[in-house]
Amino acid sequence: MEQLAPQQFASWAEPIEMLYACHSKVKRFCKQLQILPDYLTQNGVNQIVKNDVQQILNYFNLSAPLHHEDEELDFFPALLAVYPEAQTQIDELEAQHIHLHQNWDALSAQLTALINDEIVEIEPELIKRFISGYDLHIALEEPLFELGRQYISAEKLSEIGQVMANRRKT
Repeated sequence: MEQLAPQQFASWAEPIEMLYACHSKVKRFCKQLQILPDYLTQNGVNQIVKNDVQQILNYFNLSAPLHHEDEELDFFPALLAVYPEAQTQIDELEAQHIHLHQNWDALSAQLTALINDEIVEIEPELIKRFISGYDLHIALEEPLFELGRQYISAEKLSEIGQVMANRRKT
């Protein structure tokens, strides 16, 4: 499958940059998912596909839920404390997290079956629904990251970054 540009590096000392970095990975994996059906038609299931799909499974099974916890447990509450006007958007984003996870559950079942040689293609509609869900979500969420940069204190951001880092150590 096509190789995409390398990721930018961020550190936990910059939690908003880490949130953006997660979105960057989501976008990269969504691009891979988008080309997957055509690739499978042309090349079949090969080790390259299995490796790429395993990386996608690992990210969305492990890292994406942690990212959503970072937002729901740390970033959103910190933003609301200093910018309560974001409540409606945050309520929508949290509802979208539920749908994103549901879409992932359906897609991941097929991706798992693909790498286990149980199927040879993925339903394009599942991929389309998954990608469009993230496209809408990211478009609504990233402006809140900018509000966080503007309104959340450096001390609070540092604290959030430490909590995010600790969440991944357990």
